[in-house]
Amino acid sequence: MAIRDIRSLDVAMLRTFDALMRERSVSRAAARLFLSQPAVSASLKRLRETFDDPLFTRTAHGVLPTPRALALAPHVEQALIHVQRLLNVEREFDPAASDRILRVAGSDHSSRMLLPPLCHMLAECGSRIRLFWEAADYRALAERLHKGDVDLGMLPSRTIPVDVEFEALYEDVYVVVARHGNPLLASGMSLDAFCLAPHAVLAQSRSGLDDAIDQALARHGRSRYAQVALTSFGEMAELLAASDHTAVFPRRVARRYAATLVEHPLPFELPSYRLYACWHLRSNEDPAVQWLRREIVRLGRAVMLPGE
Repeated sequence: MAIRDIRSLDVAMLRTFDALMRERSVSRAAARLFLSQPAVSASLKRLRETFDDPLFTRTAHGVLPTPRALALAPHVEQALIHVQRLLNVEREFDPAASDRILRVAGSDHSSRMLLPPLCHMLAECGSRIRLFWEAADYRALAERLHKGDVDLGMLPSRTIPVDVEFEALYEDVYVVVARHGNPLLASGMSLDAFCLAPHAVLAQSRSGLDDAIDQALARHGRSRYAQVALTSFGEMAELLAASDHTAVFPRRVARRYAATLVEHPLPFELPSYRLYACWHLRSNEDPAVQWLRREIVRLGRAVMLPGE
């Protein structure tokens, strides 16, 4: 078999291969790399020529890796890790000189709190860093951190996987929120009122916070009616402002919506809420991810909301 010239391969091609393996779609791989679809297709063409294999075959739902691609995948992943380490040897990370793509998973509240000051700082120093923020699927986050699909996760204490590194941003308490003038709460937030009102819940938290609420109510011989599950605090706040539903929010989240929602103390005890930045152990060797973690922790601890 002929020995191929290493000059036929570059890092951009390896990143394209890695993105296609992870996304199984040219369009999603392009979005992951912040590239156009034609650019990804052109890189894939070069990969096919270099490895003399189709590597990925088109299907009705994206692309599937060939046996050769599956065999190459772990080697490409390790090659990219080693290249990143090579670039970081004895060198401080400088966001002003970086064009890294960094990925964070968290709630919409975390993005509203952290992204504006973070993006302002990046713009001030002229950084070319690109940030991708996605809604956190708490149950899948450990696997996504392990695979490198996400660099950092913003997670409440109840959902932290056991096999990740983490650092606390802040501690908070839970409160009940409802619209101004909600008739179900005319006499205040009693246990009866809490159980009578229909509830909106955050879909991702069903295995954590909502289980804790249901267990606390069960100790009082009570239960509630969780009528609707939504994917973000913003969606929940809009529903609450236009209906007689209630929800349980961390207080810092509740105060984001103080113009339309009233907060009430919980009529029972719940452990406090803590927000953590989480990352995979591998990222301790990645100065870019550690820089991002430090900045997010700093910003999370510094941002004060009305009433704090």
